[in-house]
Amino acid sequence: MSTSPVRIEPLAVSVRCTTDDLHVVLADGRQIVVPLVWFPRLQGAADAERNHYRLIGGGVGVHWPDLDEDISVEGLLAIR
Repeated sequence: MSTSPVRIEPLAVSVRCTTDDLHVVLADGRQIVVPLVWFPRLQGAADAERNHYRLIGGGVGVHWPDLDEDISVEGLLAIR
């Protein structure tokens, strides 16, 4: 008898930006930290703009309405 692997979709639960990095905490406890230089809109934004975000799709991504920027968790995990 074979079983199919269960795929658990990674979901963001919180986001914060420092001067240099984007930090995303996932529901399973993992943390993703990537440099803001990878996201020029975020890097060039004011702190208030970076802190005004919302989780979209139940946490599958992050949207910054003031910057018209969307980043998916899956995309962050796929970056090498």
